[in-house]
Amino acid sequence: MRSPKTRHRANLRRWILSPFLVLALVSAMTMTMTSAAHAAIGGSFVDNFNSFDTGRWYKSDGWTNGGVFNVGWRADHVWFNGGVMGINLDTATCPSGCSGMPYASGEYRSNDLFSYGRFETRMMAVKRTGTVSSFFTYTGPSDGQPWDEIDVEILGKNTTQMQTNYFTNGVGGHETIINLGFDASTGYHDYAFEWWNQGTINWFVDGKLVHQETGSRGPLPTHPQRIMANMWPGIGVDSWLGAFSYPGTPLTARYDWAKYTKY
Repeated sequence: MRSPKTRHRANLRRWILSPFLVLALVSAMTMTMTSAAHAAIGGSFVDNFNSFDTGRWYKSDGWTNGGVFNVGWRADHVWFNGGVMGINLDTATCPSGCSGMPYASGEYRSNDLFSYGRFETRMMAVKRTGTVSSFFTYTGPSDGQPWDEIDVEILGKNTTQMQTNYFTNGVGGHETIINLGFDASTGYHDYAFEWWNQGTINWFVDGKLVHQETGSRGPLPTHPQRIMANMWPGIGVDSWLGAFSYPGTPLTARYDWAKYTKY
């Protein structure tokens, strides 16, 4: 039997992808991005986050993922300064598409979809129980595809660990906890995963292989995905993330760069 944390995590985007929320999400996204049917398959790149590159990325704005995401997305909560991208979490009000949410934060998504290759970022996570700082790939119904996903997540309740996971056609429950040997909230470190069409996903921290999935626990993703980063507080998943309480000042996850190498 899966643990309560695993059940919560595996159900996370099932809640998100209820018919009503999918309709709201798709409606919001179509105002800010090319339709999924015409999304390009991206090639190799390096982005040093010196500025907002609208040709490569867009900022989620004016909606909420719902479910366990106790937050609405605001474009102005993703900022750039001195070669760093920051994602803020605070108590700002949210536009009509996510009104009523107690917190606002930012989400950064690639315009293009990306297939097999190496996905990397250099980031500094948030230390706060109840939060997730992330770098991941995702596709789903909004792209006209099944839900596939590959995750790097730092849970704010213990920033000396990283959680890996993947979803294939909506099936997750493949979490693995990696002991980092450092505090991910006190400095920048490199996080990467290699997604191979030969049937493996390899995760790396500061260039060192720390975990591998071969499909032995379930089929691996196959569909091209968007590169994404976000930071958010949970609700209803205290057994996984711990209970969130706002500290009174904004929380900020920081990203130094992102890189994709096509295989």
